[in-house]
Amino acid sequence: MWIKICGMTTPDAIATALEAGADAIGFVFAQSPRQLTPEAAAQLARPARARVRCVAVTRHPAQSALDEMLRVFRPDVLQTDESDLASLALPASLELLPVLRAGAALPGRLPQRILFEGPDSGTGASSDWQAAQRLARRTELILAGGLDAGNVAAAIAAVQPYGVDVSSGVEARPGVKSPLKILKFVAAARAAAALRSSKESV
Repeated sequence: MWIKICGMTTPDAIATALEAGADAIGFVFAQSPRQLTPEAAAQLARPARARVRCVAVTRHPAQSALDEMLRVFRPDVLQTDESDLASLALPASLELLPVLRAGAALPGRLPQRILFEGPDSGTGASSDWQAAQRLARRTELILAGGLDAGNVAAAIAAVQPYGVDVSSGVEARPGVKSPLKILKFVAAARAAAALRSSKESV
C-alpha cells in the first residue's frame, strides 16, 4: 500500500511521516492553508530527500510559477489536475501524478497512475468510492478525499486502491499536522492492506 501524507508545513510532520514509513510527502503550492513558497518547501524537504518521494502539489498553475517551483523546490513528482498537463511545458524526466476528480469527465486514455479525489482538494470531503473502485480496476489509483485513521480501512476494502493520500484527516488544525494522527493513519492503512493481502492469498 503506497501512502502519501500531503500538506507538509512543519519539520515535526515530516519527521513523523518518515518515522511512520510513508512512501511520499506532499508540499502544496496551490491556494490553501497549507500553501508554501518554493523556498520554504525546499528547506522543509531537506531531511526527506532520497528517503521518500517529495511531491509538488498544485492545481491549474501558471507556467512561470511552475518553472520557479521546479527550479527551487526540485520535486520528485508533480501532482496536478490531468487537464492541466497538455498546456504545461514540463521536463521529460519529471514523474507525474495526474489528478482525476469525482464527477468530471475521464480522459480518453487513463494514465498509468492517478490520484482520485473530490471536486475540491484539502476540504476533508470524501470522494466517490464507487467511482474510484471502478477506476482502480483499470489503473493504479491513489485514493484521496476525506480519509483518516477511522475510515481508511473501510476505504481500502471498498476501493482496493494502489495507494491512499491524506491531508486534513491527520491535522491538529487546518494547515498543521498532528504527529499522532499521522502515525495512526499509516498504521491503520498498513494493517488494512495486510488484511486484504491475507484474504487474497487464502
